[in-house]
Amino acid sequence: MANYAVCVPKSLAPEKLVAAAAIAAEINPVNHPPLYRLAAIVPGFEVTRERIAVLTTKYWHTKGVKLTVGFLDDPPADLRARIISHMNAWSSRLNVNFTETDTDPQVRIARTPGDGYWSYLGTDILSIDKSAPTMNLAEFTMETPESEFIRVVRHETGHTLGCPHEHMRRDLVDKIDPDKAIAFFGATQGWDPDQVRRQVLTPLEDSSLWGTGHSDPGSIMCYQIPGTITKDGEPILGGLDIDESDLAFMAKVYPKTLQT
Repeated sequence: MANYAVCVPKSLAPEKLVAAAAIAAEINPVNHPPLYRLAAIVPGFEVTRERIAVLTTKYWHTKGVKLTVGFLDDPPADLRARIISHMNAWSSRLNVNFTETDTDPQVRIARTPGDGYWSYLGTDILSIDKSAPTMNLAEFTMETPESEFIRVVRHETGHTLGCPHEHMRRDLVDKIDPDKAIAFFGATQGWDPDQVRRQVLTPLEDSSLWGTGHSDPGSIMCYQIPGTITKDGEPILGGLDIDESDLAFMAKVYPKTLQT
């Protein structure tokens, strides 16, 4: 894990959260959190626009996701095609498609050196200034190993489709030793303790999850967590490619239409 950077997903600025949540709920009503259930089970739950915004998921509509892709630093054509082909790996079972355009692309990819790998989550890309990137693939070239195209590009595309990090599911976070994690990610990624807590140690609120009933440590959306920082010494293997569980769930979110 020390040999490559991990994904650090981008979050919107606080002042954009409420408006972005409204966009997400308009695009797909399922994104809106089940407030009546939360009020029934969470003592003292207070319905505010800010709380709703935090709990709103960011999936696209289920009638098919057709997103355009542009590149901000004019990489060569073969690299552009290679990246988009890996983005479209999700389309094997999902009704999603990514196509390149030079005109107002919705997904805007940069390769800013030193800025790591990241993407905004799902419909949040619509709240980003049109001159700014929505995904970064730091220093990717045609010489980058194919395994990294599979691991990184497909992972970041999962975020663009609305998938959060799988290792943030509560049962996986509970396996991690906080002190060891802070030391490990500080040494390998240069993260300060607060960043480790945000990226690894703070579980997603169960009420905000729209997905499988259990975590999938083999998901492409899951970090590889070494046994040296887990409480039982067993690693969380993480995913190197889109797995069956990823496809099975996301096919329910974005089902392919039947051909007649």
